[in-house]
Amino acid sequence: QVQLVESGGGSVQPGGSLRVSCAASGSIFSGNAMGWYRQAPGKERELVAGIFISGSTKYADSVKGRFSISRDNAKNMVYLQMNSLKPEDTAVYYCNKMPPFGRWGQGTQVTVSS
Repeated sequence: QVQLVESGGGSVQPGGSLRVSCAASGSIFSGNAMGWYRQAPGKERELVAGIFISGSTKYADSVKGRFSISRDNAKNMVYLQMNSLKPEDTAVYYCNKMPPFGRWGQGTQVTVSS
């Protein structure tokens, strides 16, 4: 079954850290670049970070130096470590292939507020 399951979100104060995780079925994960996306209220979904099979990464300018994406190919997992969080990082975070394809998971809510 094709599946994406995100977890690890929560509420944090500005300057705090969170790590979100994504469990992907093998048909999505294997042999594909993976990305973390986010959608804030009233805004379109955007790519935040991506990781290629080689391990090379790319980041949106807004998160460079603060976020770090990684993958565990043995476990079909993708992670996003988020540091120095800002209120504007508040959004629902999703993972998917890069570029995205098929159904999205339920996402995980990240709220940054004092």
